[in-house]
Amino acid sequence: MAMERRDFLKSAAAASAASAIGMAVPTEVQAKADAAGNEWRWDKAACRFCGTGCGIMMATKGEGADRKIVAVKGDPAAPVNRGLNCIKGYFNAKIMYGADRLTQPLLRVDENGNFDKKGKFAPVSWKRAFDEMEYNIKKTLKEKGPEGVAVFASGQYTVMEGYAAQKMMKAGFRSNAIDPNARHCMASAVVGFYQTFGIDEPSGCYDDIELTDTVIAWGSNMAEMHPILWSRVTDRKLSDPDRVKVVSIQTYTHRTSDLADIEIIFSPNTDTALWNYVAREIVYNHPDAIDWDFIKKHIVFAAGPVNLGYGMRRDTDKSIKEGKYTAKEMETVSKEMQKEVSAKEGPALEPFGYKAGDTMKNNGGTLGHWEISFEDYKKSLAPYTLDYTASIVKGDPNESIEDFKKKLQALAALYIEKDRKVVSFWTMGMNQHTRGTWDNTLAYNVHFMLNKQARPGSGAFSLTGQPSACGTAREVGTFTHRLPADLMVKVPAHRKIAEKQWMIPDGTLNGVGKQHIMQIHRDIEDGLVKFAWVNVCNAYQDSASASHWIKAAREMDNFIVTSDGYPGISAKVSDLILPSAMMYEKWGAYGNAERRTQHWRQQVLPVGDAMSDTWQWVELSKRFTVKDVWGEYAPSGKRKKPLPDVIAKAKEMGYSEDTTMFDILFANKKAKAYKLDQNDPIQKGYDNSECYGDERKVVGSDGKVFEGYGFFIHKYLFEEYASFGRGHGHDLAPFDVYHKVRGLKWPVVDGKETQWRFNSKYDPYAAKETKGTDDEFAFYGKIAKALQHGSLTGKDKDSKKTPLKNKAKIFARPYMDPPEMPDTEYDTWLATGRVLEHWHSGTMTMRVPELYRAVPEALCYMHPEDAKIKGVKRGSLVWVESRRGRVKARVETRGRNRPPQGLVFVPWFDEKVFINKVCLDATCPMSKQTDYKKCAVKVYKA
Repeated sequence: MAMERRDFLKSAAAASAASAIGMAVPTEVQAKADAAGNEWRWDKAACRFCGTGCGIMMATKGEGADRKIVAVKGDPAAPVNRGLNCIKGYFNAKIMYGADRLTQPLLRVDENGNFDKKGKFAPVSWKRAFDEMEYNIKKTLKEKGPEGVAVFASGQYTVMEGYAAQKMMKAGFRSNAIDPNARHCMASAVVGFYQTFGIDEPSGCYDDIELTDTVIAWGSNMAEMHPILWSRVTDRKLSDPDRVKVVSIQTYTHRTSDLADIEIIFSPNTDTALWNYVAREIVYNHPDAIDWDFIKKHIVFAAGPVNLGYGMRRDTDKSIKEGKYTAKEMETVSKEMQKEVSAKEGPALEPFGYKAGDTMKNNGGTLGHWEISFEDYKKSLAPYTLDYTASIVKGDPNESIEDFKKKLQALAALYIEKDRKVVSFWTMGMNQHTRGTWDNTLAYNVHFMLNKQARPGSGAFSLTGQPSACGTAREVGTFTHRLPADLMVKVPAHRKIAEKQWMIPDGTLNGVGKQHIMQIHRDIEDGLVKFAWVNVCNAYQDSASASHWIKAAREMDNFIVTSDGYPGISAKVSDLILPSAMMYEKWGAYGNAERRTQHWRQQVLPVGDAMSDTWQWVELSKRFTVKDVWGEYAPSGKRKKPLPDVIAKAKEMGYSEDTTMFDILFANKKAKAYKLDQNDPIQKGYDNSECYGDERKVVGSDGKVFEGYGFFIHKYLFEEYASFGRGHGHDLAPFDVYHKVRGLKWPVVDGKETQWRFNSKYDPYAAKETKGTDDEFAFYGKIAKALQHGSLTGKDKDSKKTPLKNKAKIFARPYMDPPEMPDTEYDTWLATGRVLEHWHSGTMTMRVPELYRAVPEALCYMHPEDAKIKGVKRGSLVWVESRRGRVKARVETRGRNRPPQGLVFVPWFDEKVFINKVCLDATCPMSKQTDYKKCAVKVYKA
């Protein structure tokens, strides 16, 4: 029974919707849906976009290379989205079939076909591509050591891709210069978790939405950035509109504000003051609301230094000394070394030993902190009176101060109200912040004092922006400083665990992991990094002060590679472009914001000669032997000690000097034990291009047709990675289980997922720690769980460390100005971010005709009065200019985003409106997360 696609979709949608609500399905409609189901193969998968982790159902039709994805719908069985998709989710298929998909490697060459950095791109074989990579990596290792080989990694890697990349970089090349673009989106949340709990990842889950009475969105446009979660918030609000309250705390009005009972428009960066105001209200005016029994059992108070700087370049950096930064840029960069305490931040800093007008000499970021008394913590809150807080936080100049104060009081009252459950949500708005780590810890302060954390319906909850920023960046450990399951490269005992697991010699791993993603850019500009590989991201569009990094990549002596599905800015900047298989052209797994791990199978063959990033890494490993990479390396970069020669130890383990990294890391005896089996219901009937090869007969890295590895490499990579966390509070289920369920929230113990961590009623690890006691909670993380003592102004160096087993921390953190604020020349705040229709740099979504037509360009959203003052009208072009550069954008004064006077919003998805040339690359000095959300600009008619 033949059936047109449009008719099927209508019938299937009707059948699905009717089934979901228990309605009887008309026989004819059901028959049509069933008939089409016989022709189309449906399978579950995870959405390619944000960190929500929605489940989708995907239909394919055809055989072999002719099999194509023909339909996508929400998965009714997926607990995250329950059959719904957002507008991007419905186009998971079309993102793979853009007209300019990359189908073969491209190399810059001269007229004779030789590599030429100034040449034009020409097609080359996979063998030629790997030849060039091998040559440049070996050259770099010899000249610069492991620190010279770098990878711009991603929170969009599959778990297997990220694990393979990390393993080859850290165990093979001995380089920790790998860091994901997740550094841009949630590194501050990570360090906030470490500092507060001693372990990473949220304690709550999405079920909190249905259980709470209050949803507070802190600087997060959930309606557009996490629309499926927002649909659940909306449903909760409408289910009990009188009881359920929604608060939107933002720098400008947008769609999240439309549902809110209270909207608070704050001045950029002042959310730290707002958190402290709420805490002050609790401590000074409602001390009876503090759950002292909980505090005494489970909490200590802590503080750290405040003269951290802003994570910018320092005057000792090579490129600063060489004059690569203009006088205008240095007006801001100079504050990295020292600054004058402003009148605005003076009251907040007085308890910490500074007053307005003092010179603060900055020593750079530190994670160090110490225990203080509650009285010291109380003293740190003293400045945040209603009057002081309102005076510095109010972001809309047209709002009366009295009305604004009433909103602040109402906010505090919602948190404080006894028996009112509260969930605080945030994403980049709090994380992309020069004090992003502080901001994250301040959220937990409020929830802890009220005993509204790690409870059903209550908790501070950091959302993530990318589909596997949690699963691959954080849990796999693709950050420069991390290893899987919260292990750290700087800790010798942790390195030994990884070395044993990876079957590599003791002493192989590099203990210095300080090349975060912005440091990699800076190291390229300084000439330390000579080889850089962009994986599953668009590093040259998504990094602030972008002109610096593009100039360094194009004009300096280096070799830049980009693996991608499409020719974005990073690909155009590169010397070699590799065509990557996209999402459903490979087996994979993602980990979402509520700790849910999800897997999918390869649905179709990749286009052209594209191959997965896992394949690219594994093939590269064949080019490097023990003698190539495991010799001694002199000090380099921030590593001040030599890396030892471990070749002799490798021989003792049975390896020879000519054993390849492929044989050691990816095709060892353990790996080959994972058999391919077409009788296995998980594998049966599904393509596996890495393991079998496929009918495209791709000529691989050795110049021969690639016929597969002959073992189930995806399962091996996942199971080996998972073994790091099992029994250590990061337990994952077996590979096969994930192909039978719609994801599970880790830790998965005895087959059961965990909804609320640290709560002994729900978390088996907390239950184990509290066994035999009446304790309800155990904050069992082990990082930074022994502290010296001190006061707000410093640590008592003679004090002994006190163990803090099963305890969390409340931190004293003051409000501080960002390094750049509007002034007479640059008189306007610039905020940047995303829009509903487009994903990050638009590399995929701008190829979808429907999404492109909906939002074809990035607009400069502006208050109508500002437009009038500047002499511009809706639809006219303006320059948006900072100390770093300028871009031209079209004005919008009546759009969905409605800034207050004095602020403009320009999203960053559009490479033609390249707003990251304008943005500032300041970071949180503790997390190294870039603060893209704010800088000072001037806007004028183009």
